[in-house]
Amino acid sequence: MTYVENTDLATWPTHLNIVAEVHENLLDPFIDGVQIIKLISDSQDEPLLRLKLTRLVQSGEWILGVSWAHIVGDAAALLHFLNTISRFYQHLEPLDPLPVFERRLWHEDEANQTFLPMMKHLTHAGPLQEMFQRYSSWKDTHEQLNLRFSGEQLEKLHALAGGHTVTIQDSLSAYLILTLNTYCYRDDDQRLIQRANTVVNFRGVSNSIAPVGHVSNAIFMMLSENFDDPLSLQSIAKTIRRSIVRSRDPQLLETWLTTADGLMRKIVHENRMVNWRQFPNEVIINSNFRYDWAALVDFGYTDKCRMYTIWTGPVYFRVFRLNPEFNGHEWLPRDRNGAEVAFRIENDMKERFLSAWKKDFEENFANVKQ
Repeated sequence: MTYVENTDLATWPTHLNIVAEVHENLLDPFIDGVQIIKLISDSQDEPLLRLKLTRLVQSGEWILGVSWAHIVGDAAALLHFLNTISRFYQHLEPLDPLPVFERRLWHEDEANQTFLPMMKHLTHAGPLQEMFQRYSSWKDTHEQLNLRFSGEQLEKLHALAGGHTVTIQDSLSAYLILTLNTYCYRDDDQRLIQRANTVVNFRGVSNSIAPVGHVSNAIFMMLSENFDDPLSLQSIAKTIRRSIVRSRDPQLLETWLTTADGLMRKIVHENRMVNWRQFPNEVIINSNFRYDWAALVDFGYTDKCRMYTIWTGPVYFRVFRLNPEFNGHEWLPRDRNGAEVAFRIENDMKERFLSAWKKDFEENFANVKQ
C-alpha cells in the first residue's frame, strides 16, 4: 500500500463516467497497478493486490485506488473484501457470508465437447501480444458510449419488457440489443444480434460447486438461444431470462465448468489470453447492477462516495448503479435505482444509436417495439 498527497488537483472532477476509457484514463495517477504481464509470466514476487491512498490537499478529499488481480477473484469477491475494509473503518462487524477459499478440482474426463460452441472466448484465445494489439486497436475503430438511465426509465422498460417475468437487467439488455438491431445492424446478417452471452455468478447454486462466500472467479458465460424475434423487446428479454434460469442447473453448471477448466489450463500452459472480441451475432452482458458499490464501500460517508473503473469492448455491456452526484456546491439526492451502461460501438454507428436513444428518452419509450 502507498500513500501520496496531491497538491495539483483542486477537487475531484464531478463529470466523470463510471467506466473510463483505457486510452484516456484519468484514474491512472491514482492507481498503483498490479503488473499483469509479470503475473502471466509466473512471477513469484508481483503482489496480487495493490492499494494507493491519495489525499487531495486543496479539497481534503480522499481517493482509494485498488488494483486487484483477477486471478484472486471476480467483482463479487473484490466487493466483499472492500466492504469488509469499509466496515472495519466504521468499527462494524463484517457482513455474512464469511469468505470460503476451498477449491473444487475438476476432472478433465468429465468435460463435454458439445459445450465448446458456448465458449468462443476460450476456444478463440490467442497469443498475449496479439490480444493486446487487438484490444488497443479498438480505440481506432470503435467509440465508447456511456449511457445513463434513471430508475424511473428502467421501471418503464421493465414494464414494457414483460414485468415480473423478467428482471430490470434483462429489460435493459433487451432494450440495448433492440436499439442496435433496429437502427444499426438491421440489414447486416453478420452483425444483427441474435444471442446474448451473459456473465453469470454461480455462487449458491450448489455448495459443492461454489458456496455463497466463495472467493474465486465464480462466474461463467451463459449463451442464450437465438431470439425468436430480434426486433422485439419482450422476445429478447425473455430469451435472456430463460438462459439465466437454465444456468442455475447444477448438472449443466458442473459440465460447463469442467469443460472450461480444461480449456483455461491449456490457455495458461500455452501462454495465451482469453479473447473478448465481438463474435458474429452476439453481445456480452457483464452487469454489476445487483451490487451498489457506492453504498457498500462508503466508509460511513452515505451517498458521498463514488466508484470508477476502466475498460469495455465492442458491444460488451458493462452496467453499474449510478454514482452519487456532487454539483460543485452540494450533494444531490441520489437515484439509487438508476444505471450507467458502457460499451464500444463502431465509429460509423455511434450517431445512429445515440439519435435513437435520445428520441426514445424524449418519448418515454412510447414507440419501442414490444
